[in-house]
Amino acid sequence: MIGAADTSQRSGLPRAFAADVLTHVELTWIEKKIEFWIRFGHETAEQILDRRRRVVSFAPGSVFAFVRWTSNDYGTVLSRLDIVRSIHPGERCQSLPFVSPGGDILLRADGWPKVERVLHHIDAIEARGIEATDVSPDHWRHVQNRLTIGEPPRTYSEQQHRAFLLRRRIMP
Repeated sequence: MIGAADTSQRSGLPRAFAADVLTHVELTWIEKKIEFWIRFGHETAEQILDRRRRVVSFAPGSVFAFVRWTSNDYGTVLSRLDIVRSIHPGERCQSLPFVSPGGDILLRADGWPKVERVLHHIDAIEARGIEATDVSPDHWRHVQNRLTIGEPPRTYSEQQHRAFLLRRRIMP
């Protein structure tokens, strides 16, 4: 595993972030060219780098959705959505561009049709009054698996959510 200082150097994040326990995500917004944004997640800190870039930070164990979209003169080049659980210090992680030091990727959607399906799924969960950050990680993995085989994911019910919250309370 690469050290935090090396990761921050490669990703362009300031060195001050290398020693802390937060997960940092560099966001860029250049209208109709590069649009990196957070769909959901509870940010614990934010640093504005310039008028088009900022770094948001997440506490260990928190879940967030990171959307990346880029285009060129001929159309869309990249559409990607990752639902990520930020890691605790010393925990193994998967690398992800613009995320330092990395995270536990619960769901990965590549290509606009899949990204759009995941966004609709998130909207449906939130329409039931369930906060997307509190959804069971197992459900996000289920959605990932169903997307992979081209099947629609099962609905995340309030009963499932209640069971997950009770399980999380007794098994931290």
